[in-house]
Amino acid sequence: MSSYAEIVKALPYAYPFLFVDKILSMDEEGCEGTYVFKKDLPFYQGHFKENPVTPGVILTECCAQIGLVCLGLFLCRDGDPHTMKKMMVALTSTEMEFLKPVFPGERVRVHSEKVYFRFNKLKCKVAMFNEKDELICKGLIAGMLKTGSDE
Repeated sequence: MSSYAEIVKALPYAYPFLFVDKILSMDEEGCEGTYVFKKDLPFYQGHFKENPVTPGVILTECCAQIGLVCLGLFLCRDGDPHTMKKMMVALTSTEMEFLKPVFPGERVRVHSEKVYFRFNKLKCKVAMFNEKDELICKGLIAGMLKTGSDE
């Protein structure tokens, strides 16, 4: 069984596009993790001038990385860390509702619940909360998981 840190390390993302700091809990039915939107992230320079706010597409990506990709790596694990590092994920659909803004420096918590995982397609219900435990956004995210080749 892989540790949470190994799952985060196996993610196919790097700064400035890695939106997972820590996995808090994970099992066959869902995942929960956190991320702090650092003030120096490049998109804040232009979204918006003088009043930076995190774009909705980035909030969706954070939900997908924590709630779908981390969970997918966990569900597809076979005990070999090399296999997990070769896992590829393609986002297939999203349906998100945004309720509150996220500003630079804010910590968020993402909670996901598996809707289904079959034929290598994972669909999850996701919700993001701020440090006051207020709902920021929620929705459904789905993706396909595939083990890459060594070629």
